[in-house]
Amino acid sequence: MAELTYRDAVAAGIAQEMERDERVVFLGEDVAAAGGVFKATVGLLEKFGPRRVRDCPISEQAILGAAMGAAMTGLKPIAEIMFSDFLAVCWDIVANEIAKTRYMTNGQITLPLVIRTANGAGSRFGAQHSQAVENWAMAIPGIKVVAPAFPADVKGLLAAAVRDPNPVLFFEQKSLYSMKGEVPDGEYVDELGKAKVLRRGKDCTIVALALMVHRALEAAEILEKEHGIACTVIDVRSLVPLDTQTILSEVSKTGHLVTVEENPRLCGWGAEVASIVADECFWDLDGPILRITTPHVPLPSADLLEDNTIPSAARIVRETRASTRVCWK
Repeated sequence: MAELTYRDAVAAGIAQEMERDERVVFLGEDVAAAGGVFKATVGLLEKFGPRRVRDCPISEQAILGAAMGAAMTGLKPIAEIMFSDFLAVCWDIVANEIAKTRYMTNGQITLPLVIRTANGAGSRFGAQHSQAVENWAMAIPGIKVVAPAFPADVKGLLAAAVRDPNPVLFFEQKSLYSMKGEVPDGEYVDELGKAKVLRRGKDCTIVALALMVHRALEAAEILEKEHGIACTVIDVRSLVPLDTQTILSEVSKTGHLVTVEENPRLCGWGAEVASIVADECFWDLDGPILRITTPHVPLPSADLLEDNTIPSAARIVRETRASTRVCWK
């Protein structure tokens, strides 16, 4: 295995699929000559040339319109929207066209299309460039939604997304780009819709996504060492399809569920997980479900304010400890 950064794993996943299948093309703003604004696509232009790696104008509608047309006519495009916030500019194409074409044509047209985008906070970019919007996509039927937390998952899940006949929105948490991790050498393909249990404990199940997975793991270490609370931590990885079997199985063992979301609290993905758990294993629960979220506010850019808005490991420890203590009385 090689140790790669999260951003290098993006380039590795794209390169793997472009080498494997000449129908895979890549387009977006500043993705070719500049290697991406987050330097996640460095070297692809030199390796595959301007015919397959294309810089586009500053127009999200043009990027996704071209990608959709390419997918409909036999190519397998990967399109980059620089910041996930900018999906709002081209949301009609995503929600009303890309998501629905296969259904509306009774499968006569498939859309093997991946939309990559940098998502979430932690980089001090302010309210218009720091939102976590995976819950937007989760609400639209016809789109698969993926958000990896580790470099190996970036490569493997990106490859799986490219090979899927359905459109996939692939959210890369921008403050994770510099983190390093072991990534399998050679061809590596993961499976969409499979969560991972990263650690097991008997007292509580913490379900998290992307950046929040790392904070949940840090919190779980503190909870066990300092407070004697042993937590299971699940990396959801994929919101659509959602691996409810793994989540329900682990919650049934511990009797407590905590979801940790970067989304604003209102209509976050954790609310759906909480609803499913309440429906399917209510009698296994030993107390109320706890959701730890970002408040329903635009994200500030000031360091201290942003840090106090996004769930931290300390907050996860504090709220999980308080919740489980109440339940054990």
